[in-house]
Amino acid sequence: MEIEYMTQAGLDQLKKELADALAQRPVISAAIAEAREKGDLSENAEYDAARDAQGLLEVKIARLKNKVANARVLDESQLSADKVQLLSKVKLENVASKMKMEFTIVGESEADFSKGKLAVTTPIGKALLGHVKGDVVEANAPQGVIKFKILDISI
Repeated sequence: MEIEYMTQAGLDQLKKELADALAQRPVISAAIAEAREKGDLSENAEYDAARDAQGLLEVKIARLKNKVANARVLDESQLSADKVQLLSKVKLENVASKMKMEFTIVGESEADFSKGKLAVTTPIGKALLGHVKGDVVEANAPQGVIKFKILDISI
């Protein structure tokens, strides 16, 4: 897995999710033990469901451990507002509709469109990277090419 850059808050959230998932291991183990006590395992739906839940949990734990291990925290004090980069707050104007919007460019695990956090891996995020205030960028979105003018960049 490749390195994922994020804020300290994003890393803390990942670690919390991992701790919560690890805390579920004993609960699922107890459910498996309880289902096992009910007799014939070949026709025990409760046992099968508990084993499936355990498998899904182990996949989630492995994924989270990998993300935490490959996370790199960005120091916001070392970033510049000269061009769009990770953790930049970008004010945009849709050239066609004149609608204005503001996003913070973040890593994929921290993205939350409803809170104005746009993943760097999205078409708009990719299009904005490296551009400066005043540039007009084109994003290849599912509904077609969208042009945005960068009104302001801050950290």
